[in-house]
Amino acid sequence: MKMSNIPFGTTDWSEVERTEHAGDTGMAYWRTRQFGDLRVRMVEYTAGYLADHWCSKGHILFCLEGELHTELEDGRRFVLTPGMSYQVADQAEPHRSSTATGAKLFIVD
Repeated sequence: MKMSNIPFGTTDWSEVERTEHAGDTGMAYWRTRQFGDLRVRMVEYTAGYLADHWCSKGHILFCLEGELHTELEDGRRFVLTPGMSYQVADQAEPHRSSTATGAKLFIVD
């Protein structure tokens, strides 16, 4: 990833519009900033959230609060707790997220 043409700036995430994204169960709330091809998000999953799709997009994801369960299409499973992250490339390993208790994440993709 090459980051270019992004002037220095700060983000007050509480001022970024929140959008709703339904999962198979539960909701995801995104606050999104776009910098050219780079998308940066603060995402909150409600308790009981299960993604409605297998995602093939690459991400760098950092868990701020709660507990996030990530399942890879090949059956492997991972749990992130606050202070943990994962990274995956575009089109590398389809994955989907869920959480029993809710989670807050910072995601760059």
